[in-house]
Amino acid sequence: MGIEEYGGGQGPEPDVLVVTTNDAPGYRVQEVLGEVFGLTVRSRHLGSQIGAGLKSMVGGELKGLTKTLVETRTQAMVRLVEQARARGANAVLAFRFDVTEAADVGTEVCAYGTAVVLARE
Repeated sequence: MGIEEYGGGQGPEPDVLVVTTNDAPGYRVQEVLGEVFGLTVRSRHLGSQIGAGLKSMVGGELKGLTKTLVETRTQAMVRLVEQARARGANAVLAFRFDVTEAADVGTEVCAYGTAVVLARE
């Protein structure tokens, strides 16, 4: 797995800016549209679960699980951006991920933040 498969986030000039901060330098908040989120639940197939179990006995990175989590977070973030865009936002402030186990059958990943309309100062 190459380095490009381990990361996520936005490209260089997104139409909806997503930041983890409560503000964006050089911009002022014109309008707060409210909370937005993107949610996905993923499960792993039996073969990869067995492989991960064996790997955990000897130690080391669980690369298949890492790749799945990166893909899952990316999908949740894409859904968050789609919801923000649909509400008329051009930014999401205070962006976070929340990850939980979903009834022992998968992993729930929720990307959330506050949709806003920003204007350059």
